[in-house]
Amino acid sequence: MLMAYGSPERLADVPAYYADIRGGRPIPAELMEDLVERYRRLGIEDESPLNAITEETRAALERELGDVPVVTGMKHWTPRIVEAANAAVGAGADTVVGLVLAPHFSSMSIAGYRHQLVSALGGRAELAFIESWHDEPGFIDLLAERVRGTDAHVVFTAHSLPARVLDSGDPYKDQLLETAQLVAERAALETWSFSFQSESQTGEPWLGPDILDHLRELHDRGVRDVLVCPVGFVADHLEIRWDLDHEAAELAGELGLGFRRIEMPNADPAFVRVLAGLVRRALSVPSEA
Repeated sequence: MLMAYGSPERLADVPAYYADIRGGRPIPAELMEDLVERYRRLGIEDESPLNAITEETRAALERELGDVPVVTGMKHWTPRIVEAANAAVGAGADTVVGLVLAPHFSSMSIAGYRHQLVSALGGRAELAFIESWHDEPGFIDLLAERVRGTDAHVVFTAHSLPARVLDSGDPYKDQLLETAQLVAERAALETWSFSFQSESQTGEPWLGPDILDHLRELHDRGVRDVLVCPVGFVADHLEIRWDLDHEAAELAGELGLGFRRIEMPNADPAFVRVLAGLVRRALSVPSEA
């Protein structure tokens, strides 16, 4: 089961999608208006390019695996994880591999996918859940190839989380920094740094520095050309197309910084082969749900 956060299929779906993410908590009108406007400005009216990318990745992974069916389960949209689990069990699966399209473990992210999948399976099949693949050699190679040889200062990024996530020893930040270090070493980068992005307005401290603050800092340090490598993402999410391609790129333009980002893995055949390797390895060591 290939799992992802999910994305509204069309502009009219945004309120229901955001309500699902908020889990019933009140949604300030200004936040809803802002989110709808972001989707509108990105041209998402009647179909979601992210959902299409996820389906393309699923189909490519199924072809790569050959005799292993692949279903998609979304955390906050359709098809839901429970729907995908029911379909898998109904088709006769006795083992289900859970693979989230996010390389780094966090109790606020990946653990939630596992909880949903365990609940959905209800013991009807064995579960081989892939907790993290942040240091998978093929993944590192793929990213290194995208930044190798650049003269720009490389900024690795990932989605920020509330800073309290670190209080319990959550490995999220350490895994991100390890990925960045491995990619930098593999690509023989001379200059690089790390920052977070996509912080939500919750009134509490979030992991930083934020990419916008970091761009200002780099400018003040004399950096004039930046290449962003979003190691915490593997597809063209809203956080890529809006937070980086729009907000960060706009600020970079104001600062006079050269700014570009790598091409996301999406359904790149090399990336699909990485996912297939993870699945094959997981199938050899299933664990009970």
